[in-house]
Amino acid sequence: MEAPQYVAARVQSALAEDDRTHELGVRVDVRGDQLFLRGQVGCEERRELIADVAGEAAPGLVVHNEISVVDVREPGGEERL
Repeated sequence: MEAPQYVAARVQSALAEDDRTHELGVRVDVRGDQLFLRGQVGCEERRELIADVAGEAAPGLVVHNEISVVDVREPGGEERL
């Protein structure tokens, strides 16, 4: 069985290099046959794509997608200091 840190690194590389995601801000933890994804993204579609890519990079592991979707908007106006 491959060491958990190598599996996590492989998944992180896949998330960074895959054309569907190009994601660097997701934390990947592997515990036994469980893979945990944590972080924040701007939309549900991106969250699902990240889980798909992670599952492809680590077949046989159960993916727990704990990524939060945050509301990202344009600034409402000029900030006065």
